[in-house]
Amino acid sequence: MFKNPDHVSFVVTDLEAARDFFSLLGFEVNITAVIKGKTFSDYMGVLGIEADHITMALKGCSPHFEIQLLRYRHPDAIPEPHIRDLNHKGFNHLCFAVDDIDAEVARLKDNGVKFRNEILDYHDRKIVFFEGPEGITLEMAEWV
Repeated sequence: MFKNPDHVSFVVTDLEAARDFFSLLGFEVNITAVIKGKTFSDYMGVLGIEADHITMALKGCSPHFEIQLLRYRHPDAIPEPHIRDLNHKGFNHLCFAVDDIDAEVARLKDNGVKFRNEILDYHDRKIVFFEGPEGITLEMAEWV
């Protein structure tokens, strides 16, 4: 039986900026490693993989949830030209629950985070999209 999400991984080119961004959201680094060799090539399906790998856990979150960041050394990461377009196929966005969306929006704006829209009331929630590292779309939701 499936339970809760365990982690989500993002490929980035600026590992430090991505780490700092997710730290701002409350994630803490708990593993740093370099993944390479046949085992990881076979597992990931990426021939000759060598990548910096950072695992960050969301502090105080139950159940445990992680963001994993990968910066490829080899081969080069493949750019996604439509990453900001929410009508492309595949991954769309990741949403985080928050207790006070207005306070979080203000705090993130004060730290230079760009928002894609204004807060919207939708199905017993207040929601808003914001931009993450490498152009990924993130969202926050407050249940009301």
